[in-house]
Amino acid sequence: MAPATYLIALGSNRRGRMGAPRAMVAAAIAALPGQVIAAARVIETPPLGPSNRRYANGAALVESTLAPPAMLAALKAIERDFGRRRGQRWGARVIDCDIILWSGGSWASHGLAIPHPAFRARRFVLDPAAALAPRWRDPASGLTLAQLAARLRTSRPVDPGGARS
Repeated sequence: MAPATYLIALGSNRRGRMGAPRAMVAAAIAALPGQVIAAARVIETPPLGPSNRRYANGAALVESTLAPPAMLAALKAIERDFGRRRGQRWGARVIDCDIILWSGGSWASHGLAIPHPAFRARRFVLDPAAALAPRWRDPASGLTLAQLAARLRTSRPVDPGGARS
């Protein structure tokens, strides 16, 4: 396969063998398969779901000859090597690595969808991703990462009761 570029999102909110969550994200970026072209500044974000611990989140652009299923397998191997154990959804984790986009456009197979199905609604993914590749377009919406991030920053909270003022 010819080299492809992947946008990988990474997050941690538990200490691991490499240290605190920020160190875990940095070590995972260094372990990514292929050539890391660029890495975003690691940011701290509030937890999503039941976890009480803040997250360290980052993103990296990686050039690799791996096909998407092989890249996913390599990312899952990094997670296992770093001590990640499957457990509660959105619970504390030592490392999380996800394929968000790749230069090949859309991909769908068992257990893998690119673009990542939830990335458009997650600032902890979009803020680092837009810092790295602001002009990269989401193949589903046609919007750039910068546009998607701006939409999340300016969106208003939804009234759970459905009332409008």
